[in-house]
Amino acid sequence: MSSIDKAGAFKLGDRVVKRLGYGAMQLAGPGVFGPPKDRGGAVAVLREAVAQGVNHIDTSDFYGPHVTNQIIREALRPYPGDLVIVTKFGARRGADASWLAAPSPQELTQAAHDNLRNLGLETLEVVNFRAFGVHGPVEGSIEAPLTALAELQRQGLVRHIGLSNVTPTQIAEGRKICDIVCVQNLYNVAHRADDALIDDLAHDGVAYVPFFPLGGFTPLQSSVLSDVARRLGATPMQVALAWLLRRAPNVLLIPGTSSLVHLRENLAAVDLALPDDACTALEEVGRAAAV
Repeated sequence: MSSIDKAGAFKLGDRVVKRLGYGAMQLAGPGVFGPPKDRGGAVAVLREAVAQGVNHIDTSDFYGPHVTNQIIREALRPYPGDLVIVTKFGARRGADASWLAAPSPQELTQAAHDNLRNLGLETLEVVNFRAFGVHGPVEGSIEAPLTALAELQRQGLVRHIGLSNVTPTQIAEGRKICDIVCVQNLYNVAHRADDALIDDLAHDGVAYVPFFPLGGFTPLQSSVLSDVARRLGATPMQVALAWLLRRAPNVLLIPGTSSLVHLRENLAAVDLALPDDACTALEEVGRAAAV
């Protein structure tokens, strides 16, 4: 039994994954574009994650583009039988490293074939459609792209469908088109807009996958988080992850790193017990940010 088993497990599609997974975005070059400085190091991080018991890896072929999926294939194929690789469609990269929306049926079909080829798979286990709000979810119908993705599911290229960067209204719309097995949105101790959504999804047995536990491209600055970490002899990331694990049983974590040291630190978050006064202080971070 690996130590991350302590975090528990939750359903993802028709599979069950450990609640502490790994996000592969940082394996690409700077700005999630081009190759990494140390490809061998990236391969080592992936292999160590799986060796430590991780069986849920989040990726996309627009990381690089293509680079991250190719590294995953090099590092892990033939894949362990319990490994669930989750990818994303709905964006592409410009030659200048820009992020561009790619929601048309043709673009989604191309994304399916690119992901299958670069990962070396015959079927994609879970595909999240990423709605293209730049600074967070933006209301608007997702019927057309999700209908196209459901068609790829009928063709057998995609097994399960999730949503990313979406609102509750869009999730409700999506559920009328196909079964939604997970929702992946920005959520952390300071960004709590999805509090009610997480609880609703937990009631329905649907996984919620928060990204950017420390703010991502705009790092979270919180003296409270830093103080709690210092008092517990932990890193701020460990505290953020431990708080998320406590938040709800359907929360699946995918912290990313290109460092073996940071990978091991992140996985060690399962051993961090947050005392009640620390949890109270962290709850205040979210309330203050919402004001």
